[in-house]
Amino acid sequence: MYKKEIEAYIEAHKEEMIQDIFTLCRINSEKMPYEEGKPYGKGPAMALDAAMAMAEGYGFSVTNYDYFVGTADLNDKEKHLDILAHLDVVPAGEGWEVTQPFDPILKDGRLYGRGTADDKGPAVAALYAFRAVKELGIPLSKNARLILGTDEECGSSDIDHYYKVEKEAPMTFSPDAAFPVTNVEKGRLDGHFTANFTPSEALPRLVSFDAGIKVNVVPGKAYAVTEGLDREVMDQVAAEVEKEIGVHFDLESEDTAAGVCQVKVTAVGTGSHAAHPYDGNNALTGLLTYLTRLDFAPCQQMEVLKNLLTLIPHGDVNGKNLGVAMEDEISGELTLAFSILHVTADQLEGSFDSRCPICSNEDNVLKVVKAKMAEIGIDMDTEHMREPHHVDGNSHFVQTLLKVYEEYSGRKGECQSMGGGTYVHSLKNGVAFGAALPETDNRMHGADEFAVLDELLLSAKIFAQVIVDLCS
Repeated sequence: MYKKEIEAYIEAHKEEMIQDIFTLCRINSEKMPYEEGKPYGKGPAMALDAAMAMAEGYGFSVTNYDYFVGTADLNDKEKHLDILAHLDVVPAGEGWEVTQPFDPILKDGRLYGRGTADDKGPAVAALYAFRAVKELGIPLSKNARLILGTDEECGSSDIDHYYKVEKEAPMTFSPDAAFPVTNVEKGRLDGHFTANFTPSEALPRLVSFDAGIKVNVVPGKAYAVTEGLDREVMDQVAAEVEKEIGVHFDLESEDTAAGVCQVKVTAVGTGSHAAHPYDGNNALTGLLTYLTRLDFAPCQQMEVLKNLLTLIPHGDVNGKNLGVAMEDEISGELTLAFSILHVTADQLEGSFDSRCPICSNEDNVLKVVKAKMAEIGIDMDTEHMREPHHVDGNSHFVQTLLKVYEEYSGRKGECQSMGGGTYVHSLKNGVAFGAALPETDNRMHGADEFAVLDELLLSAKIFAQVIVDLCS
């Protein structure tokens, strides 16, 4: 019921929907320093204000939960369905070519800009699903609530705050992945580690190493500074390593005041979401590979780095060398991304992001990695990992989502697993649903992130029908 009406409504409001997405995507809503009354800083608060004004302007009752979360209710009846989206974004990063990160554009049927796919575009698609149901006058016996958070990318403390004062709805989905339905989310181990060593002034030496901006992003660039190495030898080794692993190295040299050759090295790989490390080419491990091929003076610093690279070598995205490679039929294989590393003369600090299948636990992953790190003099201070999440694929809720997806897309609906975590990970009956088709790579968390316009329109139609089918 109402399929023709819903489709016609969304198509008629396409231009408005694009402009509302652009309004939100022009706001840099990455996490910023705390300000009074704004727990995640100015940007996320601005985005929430804009979204709440948008929803209220369309006639919905809205609530701001202390700038952690904002909500919009379809009606005042019993709460039955929550749709969880988020307005915060990962940092802009480098390498944008089609447009600037916060200057969204429509080009060749794609909306480009940070947040267009993750997750402002899907949030607006859900809002337009609400508009369609409301403005078409479709009768409902229960309420649907749109929940817009502001800290999904940095730990989801916003949604924790919300559920301290509100109860979980009987059914929840988050449009923060891909169709059809993701009813399994892998567990997660964010490994943070440190090491200290005796500084050495002996030349040649590594002065510094810096790579990574967030633990859930495979770094596309990495930087190092060396002193005392022969530039021609460095160029030769760079060419050899680039041919071997595909990471490119840019070298800039100058002499210090003491007449020592100092070289700044920039490794250029391909960034990706840490849940899909095989989609990128890790500049961090690429730069480590390069540096360990150079003839530095013996020192503890380089010894630790060589051992660390042995445990997480370039291209090992499944934790084989760490001894934690595993997989199961429902959720697939463990993935691991070495995402942050900072090194000075006397210490290092790093992080990796591992997405762990249903068969994983702290005994066969966390404790194994801690022991391996300890063997090479590195202290991993992470004490816990996040458990995997699984919702029954045969439930009425999931089957309804799959049925509507099939009706509107003409494709087969089936359950799937993902390495990424969404807001629903800790909810009893929460799944990820949309807002991209399975084959679309939105470059989420990377440069030139985009959402396909037709897929956002399809999502809005699907979401509207789901609301009707579950809340009538």
